[in-house]
Amino acid sequence: MAKLQDKVAVITGGASGIGAATAKLFVSEGAKVVLVDLNEEKGQAFAQELTSQGAEALFVKANITSEEEVANVFKTTVETFGKVDVVFNNAGIGRVHSSHDLEYSEWRNTVNVDLDGVFLVAREAIREFLKTGGGTMVNTASMYGWVGSPGSAAYNAAKGGVINLTRSLALEYAEQNIRINALCPGFIDTPIIPEESKQVLASMTPMKRLGQSEEMAKAVLFMASDDSSFMTGNTLTVDGGYTAQ
Repeated sequence: MAKLQDKVAVITGGASGIGAATAKLFVSEGAKVVLVDLNEEKGQAFAQELTSQGAEALFVKANITSEEEVANVFKTTVETFGKVDVVFNNAGIGRVHSSHDLEYSEWRNTVNVDLDGVFLVAREAIREFLKTGGGTMVNTASMYGWVGSPGSAAYNAAKGGVINLTRSLALEYAEQNIRINALCPGFIDTPIIPEESKQVLASMTPMKRLGQSEEMAKAVLFMASDDSSFMTGNTLTVDGGYTAQ
């Protein structure tokens, strides 16, 4: 049987990159997917692509830093599909900037999206899980939640926060049949990485290549499905060996 047969999955940052690859894998495993993204044009087009292939997919435009918009995502999901079983809490941003020149507004924006937004999505997901007797959630952190990186203070701080937020929520709701884990990707070949940077980042990785979104999607599927049924509050670092150095 498919690993997510008849499950309803909400995927933030679902219009491209790791989110889109995960959506494709989820529908191939029997899930109905709700794609959440700020890019309405790309999100609608991707949802139509999935439905044209026989999948059940819906796009909802939302800014994950807005309590109202996040609440609407889950309201729309339940109205359309009746429940929420899986959440891939994946939306985020990142930029490199010298800390001594970093405007506080830039710091706040990064932390607002990469940590506060993750919490807002997690809170609404847990509210739905409690109504239906459980669920699974995967939060996207980063290998840079574990190690430092020059010029990425806000991003690293936020992703480290996601790792410990994941642990705390997992412990709080373990007895309610809610499992919460985190994915810590390394350098992944997605559209947000400039072409001129890819070779440099690959050379910094022990496996001497970038990861692929599809490889991350397989890790997410493992954590979202019953294959990881005794796993909660953990992180899965998929970084080509970077943090082992």
